[in-house]
Amino acid sequence: MAATELRGVVGPGPAAIAAPGGGGAGPPVVGGGGGRGDAGPGSGVASGTVATAAAGGQGPGAGGVATAGPTPAPPAGGSGGSGAGGSGSAREGWLFKWTNYIKGYQRRWFVLSNGLLSYYRSKAEMRHTCRGTINLATANITVEDSCNFIISNGGAQTYHLKASSEVERQRWVTALELAKAKAVKMLAESDESGDEESVSQTDKTELQNTLRTLSSKVEDLSTCNDLIAKHGTALQRSLSELESLKLPAESNEKIKQVNERATLFRITSNAMINACRDFLMLAQTHSKKWQKSLQYERDQRIRLEETLEQLAKQHNHLERAFRGATVLPANTPGSAGSGKDQCCSGKGDMSDEDDENEFFDAPEIITMPENLGHKRTGSNISGASSDISLDEQYKHQLEETKKEKRTRIPYKPNYSLNLWSIMKNCIGKELSKIPMPVNFNEPLSMLQRLTEDLEYHELLDRAAKCENSLEQLCYVAAFTVSSYSTTVFRTSKPFNPLLGETFELDRLEENGYRSLCEQVSHHPPAAAHHAESKNGWTLRQEIKITSKFRGKYLSIMPLGTIHCIFHATGHHYTWKKVTTTVHNIIVGKLWIDQSGEIDIINHKTGDKCNLKFVPYSYFSRDVARKVTGEVTDPSGKVHFALVGTWDEKMDCFKIQPAVGENGGDARQRVHEAEESRVMLWKRNPLPKNAENMYYFSELALTLNAWEGGTAPTDSRLRPDQRLMENGRWDEANAEKQRLEEKQRLSRKKREAEAMKATEDGTPYDPYKALWFERKKDPVTKELTHIYRGEYWECKEKQDWNSCPDIF
Repeated sequence: MAATELRGVVGPGPAAIAAPGGGGAGPPVVGGGGGRGDAGPGSGVASGTVATAAAGGQGPGAGGVATAGPTPAPPAGGSGGSGAGGSGSAREGWLFKWTNYIKGYQRRWFVLSNGLLSYYRSKAEMRHTCRGTINLATANITVEDSCNFIISNGGAQTYHLKASSEVERQRWVTALELAKAKAVKMLAESDESGDEESVSQTDKTELQNTLRTLSSKVEDLSTCNDLIAKHGTALQRSLSELESLKLPAESNEKIKQVNERATLFRITSNAMINACRDFLMLAQTHSKKWQKSLQYERDQRIRLEETLEQLAKQHNHLERAFRGATVLPANTPGSAGSGKDQCCSGKGDMSDEDDENEFFDAPEIITMPENLGHKRTGSNISGASSDISLDEQYKHQLEETKKEKRTRIPYKPNYSLNLWSIMKNCIGKELSKIPMPVNFNEPLSMLQRLTEDLEYHELLDRAAKCENSLEQLCYVAAFTVSSYSTTVFRTSKPFNPLLGETFELDRLEENGYRSLCEQVSHHPPAAAHHAESKNGWTLRQEIKITSKFRGKYLSIMPLGTIHCIFHATGHHYTWKKVTTTVHNIIVGKLWIDQSGEIDIINHKTGDKCNLKFVPYSYFSRDVARKVTGEVTDPSGKVHFALVGTWDEKMDCFKIQPAVGENGGDARQRVHEAEESRVMLWKRNPLPKNAENMYYFSELALTLNAWEGGTAPTDSRLRPDQRLMENGRWDEANAEKQRLEEKQRLSRKKREAEAMKATEDGTPYDPYKALWFERKKDPVTKELTHIYRGEYWECKEKQDWNSCPDIF
């Protein structure tokens, strides 16, 4: 009889039908364990309500009760732990969350329960205020690197999180994936639109469902309690009757013990029912307060985003007003300055349309006065008042370049653009995959920017003449540093080259070298570069650019090895580039910094030069943009010390050997030996009015000048880049979209051909570069693209039949 009545209440369903994560570690927002969908089949009473409680309190029903108690402590290390209820998807612990553009990552207490991830400023805050909750049923979980991962539900909410270690990150990701899988099953019928209002309404529905479910469970437990009391009384009556029988003394003792245990069981059952009832009353009392707190935090976030956007706009307006007020003073005698001061006074000419970069030519300064966009009569780009059109002006420049290298380009127009409207959706993303308007660009491609590394080619010419390998290494080091000198003022990003795009620079007659670049990969972007000189050196490299926008700063990481080979001696040098960081992307004074170390190695002799790019610090008294280095032989003995800045010059000192002194003492004598100081390199001054021409150097001004006989894939022939240089930015944007769509269609066609070949079992050749061949480098053993030859021969014959149609 008792067994039959109990089965009728509990129902036949399995004990594990409850919602995921009901382990007591859940946030107050969702009322602890249980969650939606806890009701089992049959009579509407939760399956497993009694079964799981009897099994040790590890089911969702028990989890709901456990929430009222203290939350469990995280495991050793304090970074996270499992939920109290024992569910595999429940977890809580400390993570670092991206908060805003001022504070960056902040430590927050995260709780995963019932398919919801919530966070608080501290563990104690769980009792009264939830700072945010994301529903995993509609969320995407993306692993970014060893410690970082992203959770997003399609745009309304995105959490950028960082764990304390790779192991801890993997634990969280595993728990999140499990919770998501269970939440998707439980919420298959849910129709969530994703906007702020519907998300809020869904949370209200979830809360109400949870409370209804808990109320139903308490009623079930009350029924079970009545049954337990009824059958417990009957059991005690039967035991009392047994005691009255004439049984052995040992049997009477056993019956008495069973009677006592039945009484204890009934008392415990009553206590459990009372605790459940108290918990439900508490949840109902505070549910409105929790929901109000949640909505308040959401509203605060929206207001913060709007405030930040307004701040960026006001910053832009103030900047323009400041520039307009200083146009006349800038043209008065003594106000323009000269040399470095003149360049610095115009660092801010690039307004917010150039604040986004994905390459190492990243933005710099935006808040200093300049003439761009206000003084237009000199450049004849003021619109209706211009006497010469852009096309006529450019034709005039082409006529000049036939005689000599051009020394100017059309001045940059002053088009406004709301930077925040684009950048707020780019946080944490790979910027090379995000389409950007030409307003952020300079009228050069990445291939042309790579070619700019040769601006100080004379350093390699001098190195080729050195008989001493250590002295040669000093010049190679100076050449390495010189490639960063243009990044100080260049506030715009270069165009992403199209796959198969090339750029040649033939300076064989003037400077003794010629150079060729080709875009050999689109995703990830990779460009191969080969330059050879009749003065006895060859330079080659393959550079892949990766970049990440983090709100406060932009990191640009060039990957790949640079090779320099000297023909006469066979000395083969290799090195890699350092990381470029652009600070204050959205608000504030934009500035750029280089940081890291470069090891230049002579693979023939074993000589080595270590260059250190010192990151800028507000608290340091040292010179900004400082670079130091040491040139050592294979034994590690220092022969030369290098010192300078990556934007101005590099000097070297010869270390004089001292008998009885160690290497450290010898290095201390470097600054005492001024007579041994040699200036290896000094930056060339910028051309006149460079602040109005994207801060291009003399070489950069000539790179996009039209030249006859180049390959049809040459960057000079790229239409959107040419239109932008001529100041026709609206047309350039339209043309840029056309080229990108054409490239997309070509990629899809290649993918379709590859799939068809796979299905047919026929061989398929993937995309191969035209002028470079991918092979293992004999020195570094890396797979890289090396120049295969024939370009200059094809140019001489004007045989471009093998070139693809990319423009």
